[in-house]
Amino acid sequence: MQNINNSDYSPAPGIFDATFVPDQLIAGVQTRVTDSITLKAGQGILHRGAVLGVPTAGGGAVLCTQSATDGSQTPIYVLASTYDTTQGDVINAGIYATGEFNFRALSYGEGWTFDTLKRAFRPVNIHIKDSVSAADPS
Repeated sequence: MQNINNSDYSPAPGIFDATFVPDQLIAGVQTRVTDSITLKAGQGILHRGAVLGVPTAGGGAVLCTQSATDGSQTPIYVLASTYDTTQGDVINAGIYATGEFNFRALSYGEGWTFDTLKRAFRPVNIHIKDSVSAADPS
């Protein structure tokens, strides 16, 4: 058995505290396929879970808005990390090309609902799920 020593943590139990706070973006066990793309400049900060479309004229992916008419109204990717586009295009931004994602953890442009986004993502093998409340249904 290999002895793992991480200098950030004491080997004695109870001496350190670490907190992991999941963002709940991933909503299932379907294999996620990742890739990288260019994000178009001038969109501000795009957070992990942003729904992206790509204009047919090119120039990089943008936040998907249902009313767009430049091709970016078709959702294609989910952003895998948070990126700042204020200083220019972001090259090699990580995206999910397939997977199962929690609708409530996604960010998207105006016009989308759970049902419309779920249908729009189906052709690219991205599945959107709605979270279920733990509240008593009675």
